[in-house]
Amino acid sequence: MKKIYTLTMFLSFLAGISQEITTQDALRYAIDDITGTARFRGMSGAFGAVGGDLSSINANPAGSAIFNHNMFSVTASNLNTKNKSNYFNTNNKETYSTLDLNQLGAVFVFKDNNPENNWKKFAIALNYENTKNLDNNLSFSGNNTSNSIDQYFLRFANGIGNEGVFNINDANANFETLPFIDQQAWLGYNSYIVEHDATNNEYFTNVPDNTTYQQSRFNRSSGYNGKFSANFSTSFKDRLYLGMNLNLHFTDYTSVTQLKETNNGLYPDGASVSYIIFNNEQYTTGNGFSLNLGAIAKITDDFRLGLAYESPTWQNLTDQLYQNLYTERTEAPNNNTFLTKVTDPNITIEFAPYKIKTPAKWTLSGAYIINKTGLISADVSRKDYSNTQFKPVRDFSGINRTMSEDLTEAYEVRIGGEYKIKQISLRAGYRFEQSPYKADYAMGDLTGFSGGIGYNFGISRLDLAYSNSHRNYNQRFVSSGMNDTARIRTIQNNMTLTYSINF
Repeated sequence: MKKIYTLTMFLSFLAGISQEITTQDALRYAIDDITGTARFRGMSGAFGAVGGDLSSINANPAGSAIFNHNMFSVTASNLNTKNKSNYFNTNNKETYSTLDLNQLGAVFVFKDNNPENNWKKFAIALNYENTKNLDNNLSFSGNNTSNSIDQYFLRFANGIGNEGVFNINDANANFETLPFIDQQAWLGYNSYIVEHDATNNEYFTNVPDNTTYQQSRFNRSSGYNGKFSANFSTSFKDRLYLGMNLNLHFTDYTSVTQLKETNNGLYPDGASVSYIIFNNEQYTTGNGFSLNLGAIAKITDDFRLGLAYESPTWQNLTDQLYQNLYTERTEAPNNNTFLTKVTDPNITIEFAPYKIKTPAKWTLSGAYIINKTGLISADVSRKDYSNTQFKPVRDFSGINRTMSEDLTEAYEVRIGGEYKIKQISLRAGYRFEQSPYKADYAMGDLTGFSGGIGYNFGISRLDLAYSNSHRNYNQRFVSSGMNDTARIRTIQNNMTLTYSINF
């Protein structure tokens, strides 16, 4: 079994030194998907002023007071993710499908028939949902004529900021005794990717330059972000509905990444590294808390307005990281004997716990009921992603500064409709979400649409929904040292089935 130890945070004046945290890591928790029941998904989540659905309490917690009966619902979902990539004009495609039980909840409605009491109804709801499915496969490859992965290891070996170059005397030290910077330098040195120049006390690369680097990256991730909500709501004269959620958040995330690089170059003399495999396995767990407040007002019998606030989410996170390297090299030109080296410290690094605060969210909603046989609804939400922050602030000042400079406020628009024909309900929806980046080439806008159908059996209901969304973004080949990126287009197709029953 691999040994696990705790790595103490150090170099508090720099971010990403004790561990490499990126903006993409933050957005994994700050951006939610449209999840939940089939009715909710069939209308693209445009439920802020509609209510009457267990997933609607995520859009507006006052929505549980719209229920007239106790209800239980359970939802299963099939998610198909297709990633199309382009890296140095080479195209790749990966597809991954997963089936899970992503929603389970119940609402309990208490009515007061006293004509003198204006508070006619009180509801309590308990609901669990996977707010984000993190299962995914992503790969890309191409021929890079400029940069090798050796730049990642050189960056650490020659020091970052005020941190000096890697101490050559630590080359034989135990991996677990080294800080993160020196661990990465140790990996590069012991695998012969970098070499020490004793005269100038600096490191140089054993990877040839002026050649083509055939590079590939494969990532397999799994896990989820989940949320359990305890909801309380009430209605005043059946005209004003008020609600609140207390939310517990959970995350469980595993990411396995393999980077490969091959070259045909040779040095005039000395070693020449021609093949590199760099494996990384990251495991993140955490839990957190947030609060929702909401109100729905019946302006007329047919028209409703809703307003909801979702507080920042505060999560406690813990990362573990396992790494190893495999290299092949020759000792002299025209030497056909390849020497191999496996650099595996057999250590799982467990970093000190840290926190993330995701941005707050405001949602304004409107819904128009058409003769009790149909409805049209719309939600507009706002989040300022530049307020995303890692803590302790002193340990993550760099990445926090980067997010405040690169991220911005983003609006999301959701439009949905439903039409009933006796026991059958037909639904459709549209969703648009702006990029969280100021320069949206890093991550583009998201566009999606949905449709659904439901059948009401009387005391129970069965709903089916289909949704599709797509978004483009950039993915770095390696986390630091080289800026080469692949362009990714992610297309998600989701089928959702919900069974609901009154009790």
